[in-house]
Amino acid sequence: MKNLFYVLFLILSIYADSQTKPIDSLRFISQNRIKNDLIKITQTPKSRNYQNIKSLNIVANYIKSELTKVCDSTNFQPYQVNGNTYKNIIGSIGVKHKKRIIIGAHYDVFGNQQGADDNASGVSGLLELARLLSQEKLNYRIDFLAYTLEEPPFFRTQQMGSYIHANYLYLNNIPVKGMICLEMIGYYNDKKGSQSYPIPEMALKYGDTADFITVVQNEKSGEFGNQIKLLMKKQNFIKTNSFKGSHLVRGIDFSDHLNYWNFNYPAVMITNTSFYRNKNYHTKNDTIESLDLNKMSAVIEQLYITIKQLK
Repeated sequence: MKNLFYVLFLILSIYADSQTKPIDSLRFISQNRIKNDLIKITQTPKSRNYQNIKSLNIVANYIKSELTKVCDSTNFQPYQVNGNTYKNIIGSIGVKHKKRIIIGAHYDVFGNQQGADDNASGVSGLLELARLLSQEKLNYRIDFLAYTLEEPPFFRTQQMGSYIHANYLYLNNIPVKGMICLEMIGYYNDKKGSQSYPIPEMALKYGDTADFITVVQNEKSGEFGNQIKLLMKKQNFIKTNSFKGSHLVRGIDFSDHLNYWNFNYPAVMITNTSFYRNKNYHTKNDTIESLDLNKMSAVIEQLYITIKQLK
């Protein structure tokens, strides 16, 4: 079985570029805004897990207020679980267009911790992309989704916020160009040996230094996934790896893109590979101080330009 996993990853598509542009060449991203978002999301009275609905609502209200500043429309998508109300937040731009792109990130955490990388980093990226893309004239609609209940005990259940949203799209026959999931984009390490993989031999292909961002696809990602992969590499502000594999590889579907794949929508995950590099994962050490805001900003800049150039 281990050999099967390795063969699946050997068909992965594109290698990382060896040369990247200097971080100080970034033109659009505001690290002050990103840091403020991270603070607002992580500094709640109690951890924003499923048991602390007040904290979840504080963060949900902040996300909605920020999206309302730049989006054509903004609303909650509430739903009931075990007698409690949980909320996705949806902000939309380009609402005159029929076909849409979904950009999503979950805002809940597992247990009692700040969850700076997992996944305040993804939500901060989402908000910054909304601010930037709202100034563009695009040929498609973009829905910015902040999901709740991605974490256990709801992961892989129909109570995940992303399942609620993907199912809504499916039931209403809403055309979707593709979905981009932002899952842990803030943690990096320039030391050799800082990056691990589900199969150790993968280090021969991708290196053992945790200094890159990854575009994750499967067979359902289609042409949308290929475009994201190629355009992300083209911008070259941060080393970018890409791989395409099956659910048999541990971690390839460990986020909200899973539910869009389940409804046969093209989707990709943008990630720093989560627990394969960040040992603070699901611990109290997952704090803002552990993040690399320079590299995180480079990821957001690449995504911004990539999405503008999508055809």
